[in-house]
This record gives sequence, structure tokens and C-alpha cells, in this order.
Amino acid sequence: MSDKVYIFDTTLRDGEQSPGATMNMAEKITMARQLEKLGVDIIEAGFPAASQGDFDAVTKIAESVGDIQVAGLCRALISDIDRAYDAVKHARNPRIHTFIATSDIHMKHKFNKEPEQILEMARKAVRHAASLTPNVEFSAEDASRSRWDFLAQVVEAAIEEGATTINIPDTVGYAQPEEFGKLITYLLETVPNSDKAVFSVHCHNDLGLGVANTLAAIKAGARQAEVTLSGIGERAGNAALEEVIMALHTRKDYYDVETSIVTEHLFPSCRRLATTIGQPISPYKAIVGANAFAHESGIHQDGMLKNRQTYEIMTPESIGKKGTSIVIGKHSGRNALGSKLTEMGYHLDDTQIAAVFKAIKTLADKKEEIFDEDVEALVLEEAYRIHDLYRVKELSVFSGTAGVSPHAAIVLEDFSKGSEDPVQIQEVGFGGGPINAVFSTINKMVGRDPKLELYSVNAVTGGTDAQGAVMVHITDNGVKSIGRGSDEDIIVASAKAYINAINRIERMKQEKQNA
Repeated sequence: MSDKVYIFDTTLRDGEQSPGATMNMAEKITMARQLEKLGVDIIEAGFPAASQGDFDAVTKIAESVGDIQVAGLCRALISDIDRAYDAVKHARNPRIHTFIATSDIHMKHKFNKEPEQILEMARKAVRHAASLTPNVEFSAEDASRSRWDFLAQVVEAAIEEGATTINIPDTVGYAQPEEFGKLITYLLETVPNSDKAVFSVHCHNDLGLGVANTLAAIKAGARQAEVTLSGIGERAGNAALEEVIMALHTRKDYYDVETSIVTEHLFPSCRRLATTIGQPISPYKAIVGANAFAHESGIHQDGMLKNRQTYEIMTPESIGKKGTSIVIGKHSGRNALGSKLTEMGYHLDDTQIAAVFKAIKTLADKKEEIFDEDVEALVLEEAYRIHDLYRVKELSVFSGTAGVSPHAAIVLEDFSKGSEDPVQIQEVGFGGGPINAVFSTINKMVGRDPKLELYSVNAVTGGTDAQGAVMVHITDNGVKSIGRGSDEDIIVASAKAYINAINRIERMKQEKQNA
């Protein structure tokens, strides 16, 4: 049994399915490159059969990364498998990941099929996938609630048909660590051809046991862990990559396994994700949260001053959390910025660098220090956003207690007619507060009246001069959209985020019409 544990990252597939984690094409590509830099072995880039957008994203990611394996998820259907292969075949090392449920509740209520029929579907799917690539993964969905003897039968069949990786998911986060470890031991000992495949686990966090179940499975002999950055994913999320890795790293004496992860890139990777999806890392988040290495108790502080190991089982540096600022400001040159962006893992063209450079110059006139987080926010704002149909050009807001209703005066640039020279439109509107006035005025200008589902503001960095990062969720005629914006003025950031969400809806409408 190998002592290497393969890290299969599904941030871009399962993670992106979680509410509020949607990414556009450019954001997915930059996250894929960051995952490659982190050292993951396999990236699950998406579900190609789900939509044309997913297919295009998987294809582009496969073309954009190096030797890392790129997986496409597909149901146990020939059409799904062909679609997945068409997307991942552009990678140097493509993987087809096909799945079917094996629990009685899924077979009865989702498929209305007998176990023998499910077994034959699994055989047929794996056989077809193996005819396209030797790198085939088979997942038994809801494995933790399946009958162990039937699960073993399906696993044996999948390996016979050519599966080289067998995934045992705890799809609904139902398993308990000891129980899940015993299941992996049972399969390794019972399935006669188990030595011909790598056994993997994919654990959800519905009971808060995703990481614990993953580690129990590794201890029992599983040699691939399916994880996401910061544990994002459907419902309560997945096992968090950084928690699994640092448990294996910190307790090497207990697990005695190796991974290819560069731990110093853990925090930068989680921060990159948080900036991209507009969801800040909780201060109490294990490993990467702001409080993970903070010590307030006097007893703890005294112990830390005498020996850091009294209250720290790992160092901030070991996960890449240095907290240092970068020397980028008003006097920095474009070449220096380009070099820094490359160091941070961004691959921008000259036009994108010029846009970020201009934004940094503007920010540097208003802010004493510019941090990595500021630069990342500006990259997402200027380089990776979708092409604007509307853009905020001027904004003025009045609010106070002087007896005058809050109102906003806005000038928008309208690119929706397809011309490179935008039409300028302007409007004044009133609202119950400054943000409400801004959003109401924008609605009048673009002819939409979406429902605001969520509005959140977070500081990009510390300090009173920090940029504000705003995220909005809106719904318009059943279409959901997420918008993000950042600015040192939170009202301007709010306007940018709201316009970004409307731009996404307009783009989705155009793509649907084109399709």
C-alpha cells in the first residue's frame, strides 16, 4: 500500500455548486492555476454535460494547466461520458469521473431500478469510459448508506471494467468516523481486485464530520481524498482541503503518509477563493481563519513568549500566512506590478495589467499601504470581470438627518447597444437610505426591478482606509445572479456590485437567446 495520498480538488465542481460561489470563466482558470501551484494532483473542473458554460470552462481549464490531472464529472450515461471526454481530452492527463448511486433509497426513489440494473449500468458506463482513456474514476453515490455486500459487488465490477480509482462518497454526511473507516477496510479486504485501484473518499459535512471521516478513511487505507478549499460545497460543504492536509502534515507520526501539497500555498489559495467568490474566511475557521494564530489569553500569551509550541502546533509560515504588505504603490512601475502579479499566481495580458495598474495608482492616492488582498480585489474588479454592459461613471449620494430624503445621482455608461463608445445615461432617484437610493436609481436606468436577496460588506484588509468588498445576490424573473465590487468608498463598491450582478443577468439573457 502506497504511502502517497492523492489530493483530488473539487472546488471548481462541487464547491462551485454551493450558493454564492459561482465563478466566471476567467475566475475558474485563475483558480485552477492556483490549485496547480498548491500542488493538488487532480482538479475536478466541472460537470461538462450540465451546460454549455460548464463544458467550455472544463475545456479551457484542461487547455490552461500543465501536467496536473483534469477530471470531468459525468453520470453513468454514454452521452454524459462522451461529453465529459470531449472537454477533458485537451488536458495532458485527462480523467473521466463517472458515478451512479448504490444505496437502496436512491435506487428505489431516484432511479426506480433494481440493484441488478444499477450494477449493469455501472459496468456499461465504466467500460465505455475506459475505451476513451485509461484514467477512469468510478463513484458509488451515497456509498455510506449502501448495503456493504452490494457496494462491494459494484466496486469489483467497476474495477473489472477498467476503473483505476474507486470513490466511496459519504454523499449526505451521514457516516461516523469509526464506521466509515471500517467500511474502507471492509472493501479493501473483501473486493478481490481491490489492489488494482486507488480507493478514494468524498465526504460531506452535514454533521460536521467531513474532515474526520476523510482522515479515518485514510488511516484505514484510502489513498485519495476529495476535498475543497475552505470546505465549500453543497449544503454544509465538503471536507476542507487545508484541514485534511495540515492534519496529515502535523500528525505525520500518526498517519505516516505523504502528499504533494505545498503547504505554504494553503492560506494564499483560500484567500484567493474568498476574494473570488466574495465570501470572507470566518475568523474562527481552522487553519486559515484570522484567529487561528491569535492569542488573547494572558496565560496563552505568556506561554507563547516563552515557547511558541506551548500553544501553536503549527506555524503561520507553514501555511503561507505571513501578513506582510507588498511594496506596490503610486511610485511602482508597471513591470514591478507584472512581476508581483505573476508571483501571486495571476497570468494577465498587457491590457489586463494596464487596467490593474491604473486602478492601483488611483487607490494609492487614497490609501497609505497596499496589501496583497487589495491587489487581488483589484485584479478581480478590473481583469477578470465579465465584459460590462453597464458601468458606473459618476455617483453622488446625499444622506443624513436634515429632513431631506436620501437620494442618488448616477451617470452610467451604457455599452448594451454594441458600440465601443458608450451612451451616457443619467438619473436621480430617492430611497429609504443611501444604498437603497443607489439601487433604486440603477433599476430605473436599466429597466429592471430585481429582488435583493443578500447584501454584505466586508473589509478587504484591516485599517480605517481599507477597501470595502461588497457582494449582492439578486433574483430577476427567476434568474439568480451574484455581483461583486470593491472600492475604498462602500457606497461606490455597492453600486459596482449591483451593476455587476445586473451585467451577469444581461449576459445570461444574451447567451440564452444566442443558444
